Amino acid sequence: MITPRQHRDVAPRARKVRILATLGPASNTPEMIEKLFKAGADAFRINMSHGAQAEKVELIKSIRALEKSLGRPTTILADLQGPKLRVGKFSDRSAKLETGQKFTLDRDPAPGNSKRVCLPHKEIFEALEVGARLLLDDGKLVLRVEKMSETRITTHVEVGGMLSDNKGLNVPDVVVPMAALTEKDLSDLSFALEQGVDWIALSFVQRPEDLADARRLIGGRAALLAKIEKPAALSRLEEIIELADAVMVARGDLGVELPPEAVPPAQKRIVETARRFGRPVVVATQMLESMIKAPTPTRAEVSDVATAIYDGADAVMLSAESAAGDWPIESVAMMDRIAINVESDPAYAARVHFTETRPDPTTADALSEAAFDIVRTVSAKSIICFTESGSTARRIARERPLVPILVLTPKLATARRLGLLWGVHAVSTRDVSSFEEMVAKSKRMALRQGIAGGGDRVIMMAGVPFGTPGSTNVLHVVRLTGQELKGR
Repeated sequence: MITPRQHRDVAPRARKVRILATLGPASNTPEMIEKLFKAGADAFRINMSHGAQAEKVELIKSIRALEKSLGRPTTILADLQGPKLRVGKFSDRSAKLETGQKFTLDRDPAPGNSKRVCLPHKEIFEALEVGARLLLDDGKLVLRVEKMSETRITTHVEVGGMLSDNKGLNVPDVVVPMAALTEKDLSDLSFALEQGVDWIALSFVQRPEDLADARRLIGGRAALLAKIEKPAALSRLEEIIELADAVMVARGDLGVELPPEAVPPAQKRIVETARRFGRPVVVATQMLESMIKAPTPTRAEVSDVATAIYDGADAVMLSAESAAGDWPIESVAMMDRIAINVESDPAYAARVHFTETRPDPTTADALSEAAFDIVRTVSAKSIICFTESGSTARRIARERPLVPILVLTPKLATARRLGLLWGVHAVSTRDVSSFEEMVAKSKRMALRQGIAGGGDRVIMMAGVPFGTPGSTNVLHVVRLTGQELKGR
């Protein structure tokens, strides 16, 4: 356990939205990881699509060493590659497809040419229909299916171009009956769980059923995030969100399979739905894309990040910007400054509450809604909650109170998972056994963490009897004297 005393040096962030930074060649040393954290990164993404598992061991060790030295629970998300569809290879490593020509995808493993190429995915031949589109190389080339059999797909090239070995293939118009977890994913999942990561991100989710196998294999050892990057997922969005612990608006492949103009409404719908269900939601991909090479972003990119924050996203993510770019620290620092400025906007409170989050008919939800109202009425400086599972913290964060949420938990795993949750500053601490002990510890922690001072009111939430998950039934308001730390 990280002891409470260790937390004195790491103050809560000056913003509510979290920053998820991807690690990679530009940021894979202990020194760089610490610099990213100090620049504003709250959680770290490890992309299992690239590099060997042995390399990931060192990354995870570095993050955990940083966590120990700073005394603050730090979140690790392992992002599985998923069933990425790719064409085969060409005899000359590439071929040019002319607009208007015929092009065939078949099961023949022989190297391709300008007339045909192998497509090593039996599932696509079973799922496709005449008239369906095939998008190649992130949508740069577009094919339309004219006829097909069990071994051949004849297409009309609507948008031509150069196509090279192993380029990606997207099938936006049908649900491809592929397992959500490939053999590589199963190996990476087992590895990530052995290493004790906090979140598993499942790629290319199409149906709620895709989450079932991952959930079973994880067995409660990590939380499960569903990446929404397929149009098929949008048709069953509420079911997917209900089964996941969090969701991500993965705009890379989503932006390939949907028309570009359809992505912003989809993003807003995903964020709004996740907030209504009380699930953390991450907005990702190309947020500060130009900072891969430039020390400053475009104004449009700044506006993009700001929009996600105004909409109430729990976290915003950096991909290549922090993993492989020339300016990883500056990218994190820029995102941090954008967030602080947005949340300082007098109009922010109204905009972040534009989405209505009605409480479920439970005691915990009723108390969370009441805490939000009490904060405004008595100008409380913080909401403090005791939790083992983290469910109380999620319910409070769902209300988006504009004061810090200090979460005290005896489970380090819970504190780590809360790193993607809006407004939460989690502390791993010894459990309490009585109401009086809870009040005393809440006061001490509020002062120690610097979220309240003498004369300030704070709100406490917990479940009595203690140690019973999901039993939140107490809301208590106290005023600090400033003397609570004396004698300790």
